[in-house]
Amino acid sequence: METTTIRTFRETDHSPVLDIFNRFVRESFAAYPDVEVELDFIDNLLNSAIIFRILEFEGEVIGFGFVRPFMPLPNFGHTGLLTYFILPEFTRKGMGTRLLDALIEAGRRKGLTNYLGNISARNEQSLAFHRKHGFKEVGRFSDVGAKFGESFDIVWVQKQV
Repeated sequence: METTTIRTFRETDHSPVLDIFNRFVRESFAAYPDVEVELDFIDNLLNSAIIFRILEFEGEVIGFGFVRPFMPLPNFGHTGLLTYFILPEFTRKGMGTRLLDALIEAGRRKGLTNYLGNISARNEQSLAFHRKHGFKEVGRFSDVGAKFGESFDIVWVQKQV
């Protein structure tokens, strides 16, 4: 029987999370850096996150997601910035929906009611995923990033729960 698990981060997850993120760095516009990152980058993500979840399939880490504060001010405490990455071979199987739902439920328990995301306009699969799950496009910054010798826009999306 195939099992998918969503759980909190463990120290042993550093390396698989780094590997997943760097795969997106190398192969897509989904991760913004244009060179691979090191473990301290993952530590910085962990330190800034108020929620961090690991997605496992049959005991293997296949993705992760986290929520950071949108702004470090108490009057923005109900708003979180969502980020998640799932290995491409595991997308379109409902696992992203499960991870998103788990992040939003964990956020609900922390008082979050407003979620933001920023997505490369060249990442049409992610934009479609967010639209499907009730996110609305609320802004776009033109030509703010460059990767693989091409510029790209950042699309901001929002969902209130």
